[in-house]
Amino acid sequence: MVYYFTSEVVQPPVTLFMGVDQYENEDLIRWGWPEDVWFHVDKYSSAHVYLRLHLGQTIDDIPSAVLEDAAQLVKANSIEGSKMNDVDVVYTMWSNLKKTQGMEIGEVGFHRDKDVRKIHVTKRINTIINRLNKTKRSEQVNLRAEREQRDKNEREDKKKLLKEQKEKEKAEEKRRKEEAEMRSYNSLFNTSNMTSNTENSGYDSDDFM
Repeated sequence: MVYYFTSEVVQPPVTLFMGVDQYENEDLIRWGWPEDVWFHVDKYSSAHVYLRLHLGQTIDDIPSAVLEDAAQLVKANSIEGSKMNDVDVVYTMWSNLKKTQGMEIGEVGFHRDKDVRKIHVTKRINTIINRLNKTKRSEQVNLRAEREQRDKNEREDKKKLLKEQKEKEKAEEKRRKEEAEMRSYNSLFNTSNMTSNTENSGYDSDDFM
């Protein structure tokens, strides 16, 4: 089961989501998308909140208002963090999450610490939490199947783009060849390259008599 929240601080709205428990969090860690940004309260247990970026977006493109919504949602869903002021929320791309043998369910590390960002949350802002909770919905999803379908679509899109590129290159090569042939053909009939009998000075038909 996954919880979904709609953040309408930007247009079009964006969706924040999180697993309902540590086992769903584990599945999200395993079957997340490369486009997902992961949020978690630093140094304390909390929900794992995700934001899925659009194609072409980067972690630096996330609006500050969306970051605040995600950070508030993470803090509110932390047993310890929800009771504290001045906590940090870390966030990074899903691809930077590292799961090693021996880690507990829902526990993660990072491949590159330098790719982890941090946002400070001074206190809980109830207006943000209440607004997000009004949009809350739950859905039973097969995270593995969704990820596999996503990868399949990506492979098909790449094949399509490659095919289109090859067809474009083939058409361009044909155009260049036709232009070269036309230039060669035209040069044969260029009057500057042609001669006539009258232009051959010194030529006398009587020379053959």
